[in-house]
Order: sequence, then C-alpha cells, then structure tokens
Amino acid sequence: MTPAEHAELALLVEVAGTPKPGNVDRERDLADLHFEQFLAGAVGARDGLEAAEDGPVGDAFETAVAGMADGSGTNTQFGCLLLLTPLVRAASRGDLSPEGVTEVVEDTTVADAEAFYRAFEHAEVAVPDPPEGIDALDARRGAAAIPALRERDLTLEGVMELSTDHDANAREWLQGFPRVFRAAARIEAERGPLTDRAASAFLTLLAEEPDTLVVTEQGEGVAREVQERALSLQRADTEEVQEFADDLVERGINPGTTADLTAAAMFVALERGVSVHG
Repeated sequence: MTPAEHAELALLVEVAGTPKPGNVDRERDLADLHFEQFLAGAVGARDGLEAAEDGPVGDAFETAVAGMADGSGTNTQFGCLLLLTPLVRAASRGDLSPEGVTEVVEDTTVADAEAFYRAFEHAEVAVPDPPEGIDALDARRGAAAIPALRERDLTLEGVMELSTDHDANAREWLQGFPRVFRAAARIEAERGPLTDRAASAFLTLLAEEPDTLVVTEQGEGVAREVQERALSLQRADTEEVQEFADDLVERGINPGTTADLTAAAMFVALERGVSVHG
C-alpha cells in the first residue's frame, strides 16, 4: 500500500477503535457527529493525502480538509490531517522518522502557511484565542490572515511555533512527532485487532498529557481530571473504560486531540509493517 492508502486506513481504524472515551467510535455517536461521517471524511480526504506524497504540504492539507468536509458535511478529522500530511510526505521520501518529518516541517514555505489558513474556511475548528498582539494571525480569520502572514514572512513551521503553548499537534510538528512515534511503537508491540490497539493507544495517550482540545473547550481543570481518570484506567477492564467513555459523552467532553495523535500513530505503525492480517 502507498503512504496515502495507509493514511486513509489509519483514519478508518482510528474511528473504529472502541471504547474511545469522549469520541465517536463504531459503537458510539455524539449528538452532532456520527460514525458514518468519519468514514466519509476519511474517504473524502484521499485526494489530499495522495497530493501529500509529492506536492506542497500546505496545498495537500487544504485539499484533504476540503475533501473531508465535502464528504462528511462537517469537521471530522482536521487535526488528524494536520498530523498525517507531513508524515505522509516523509514516508514518500523514504524517511519516516523524527528526523525525516522534521526535514519536511523545516522545508515548509509561506505558501504552505497560506494554504493552512485557507483550510479553516472549509470546516469549523475549535481553536483558542491567539497569543496577545497577533490577532491578525487568528486562524479563524482564514484567508483574511494571509496578508499578515506575508508581511511577517511566516512559513507553516513558523505558524506552528506560535501555537506550541496551547496545541499538542503544533508541538508534534516542532518536536519531531515524539508522542506519535512512541505510540506507534506501542501499537507495533501489541497483538490483536488493530481497532483494539487503536483504542489502547488512545487511552494511553489520553493519560500522558491534558488533551488540548478539552483545555480549549472546557478548561485546564477538566482536562487534567480527564487525564487522571485515564491514567487510573490503564489496567482496567473494558467495562470500566466504557463507563468512562459514556460519562465523557454525557458531559460533552471530547478529547479530540488525542484522537488526532492516535490516527497519526496508527499511520506510522502501518507504514512500519503492522497489518490488518495480524
């Protein structure tokens, strides 16, 4: 399979894993998001993932997001695609490693940053307020922020640097994807169905750090509470984890950034030889 095919499969496996506390999975919908929408979003993103193999990273990301939004009718996998796009490019170059993906990030341009901002016009994305003094670069402005990007000569790597304090995905971009590669190694080491490994990876990642989407939507205190609960369930049985999942859904808590990291880790594991054949 090509890197783009593995990326699409990673999106499908990630959403099919269950239980995945607070997130859509094959046994659990949210009030405004359904399992089938994630399947459609993954398929819709395919053209952009293929473009990531040999085209500009920013354009590939925007194409993937537009296709995802057209397929699903909403934002299902924006953050997943943000992580997958540079990873697919690194894999297509033959160096899917922290060093290889760092080289991809360092090669990004102002044009890539412009495409990143345009992607926000295709889907509604929950983002925190920008750091003080750079309101002109608020991602929610979409293409209207492009003049400010050009004035500051900001590449996509530079844009990510502005978000590292409050966005775990941006930190992955700037640090060589350390959590993604660690989670991929755990997926490789485990046995059993890939969907089970995805659920296990999700719970472990959720226990590592506060989920930054939860921080954005519910605050630091709730995010730490969710992290601590996930940590306490590392060796729990499936029923206990399902109860945790039900509780988060009932409270409207969605650790979406953790799902992004899980999809990216599954991609790396698939590229390294993990197979649906067992």
